[in-house]
Amino acid sequence: MRIGCPTEIKPQEFRVGMTPSAALEAVNAGHEVIIQAGAGNGAGFTDADYTAAGAAIIDTAEEIFATADMIVKVKEPQAGERKMLREGQLLFTYLHLAPDPEQTKDLLASGCTAIAYETVTDRNGGLPLLAPMSEVAGRLAPQVGAWTLQKANGGRGVLMGGVPGVGPARVMVIGGGVVGTHAARIAAGMGADVTVLDRSLPRMRYLDDVFGGQFKTSYASAQNTIELARAADMIIGAVLIPGAAAPKLISRAQLAELKPGAALVDVAIDQGGCFETSKATTHQDPVYDVDGIMHYCVANMPGAVARTSTIALGNATMPFMLDLANKGWRQACADDEHLLNGLNVHAGKLTYYAVGKALGMDVISPSLALKN
Repeated sequence: MRIGCPTEIKPQEFRVGMTPSAALEAVNAGHEVIIQAGAGNGAGFTDADYTAAGAAIIDTAEEIFATADMIVKVKEPQAGERKMLREGQLLFTYLHLAPDPEQTKDLLASGCTAIAYETVTDRNGGLPLLAPMSEVAGRLAPQVGAWTLQKANGGRGVLMGGVPGVGPARVMVIGGGVVGTHAARIAAGMGADVTVLDRSLPRMRYLDDVFGGQFKTSYASAQNTIELARAADMIIGAVLIPGAAAPKLISRAQLAELKPGAALVDVAIDQGGCFETSKATTHQDPVYDVDGIMHYCVANMPGAVARTSTIALGNATMPFMLDLANKGWRQACADDEHLLNGLNVHAGKLTYYAVGKALGMDVISPSLALKN
């Protein structure tokens, strides 16, 4: 199989879909790997690193898309990239289709087969290709939130750990999954007073057992959520429903009840965001003000630490990429129900229920798509 990796073109996206290590594994398995010139520069990988791994360097994205059997990326294809996808081509990347009807329509029109990192599952019910970036984003969230809280950036002017005689920042983390757990650990490590909200009692028991004393937990009822929000200096939105649009947990009307200059960090922005007033921003212009509340809603947070993120993502995606290349997507998905759960689009049909529900579109089952 010919595997192509283009340069990411989303603003301030410095990650790359394949590491030289992954390229070497694919070449050793008998596949041809083509990398766009400069694709790895932002993550600290040179063209020479890829050629040493046996990959070929291609000047343009157009040639990559025109000749590759499988396209491996990080972020969802941008509008110009979607025009280059073709019938029968395999796309393996993050998609986040639920809040993105335009991308969904373009992928359906292209006739390609698209497998989304964020909906591939594992035998434990986890999301193994989303987890590495969730870990990175969770650890980044308190860091960027602390920056947002600085007065020069529009925030309350509160220091995360306080100082002797002055209390620490109060941080509220909504969601106790991978993102929320890592966010809470880092925020607590910065000296903040941290509370994690979740609706799963077993998850809260786990957090208390493992991290007891580092941060508190609370049940995520509507009343608890707004009461804790009123007292918070920073609120980190870390709620995920796999493949679906994120629920809106704080409304615009409720912003009036928050502390002036409080920071909202929406890690769920890729799935539409979990605050009603959230809208995607970039690393270049990450923060905006709504009713005196500062919003940090960068849609590719892990891109800020591109080398760490690229290596972590590559470690997770490489086995699946090789399986797809070695067997072809149909056989690979037939052999692995968890990889089949990643199938979102095939031959003009939507194949993931949560996306269809969010967008009001018809869906066929992934198992039916295997036969077409």
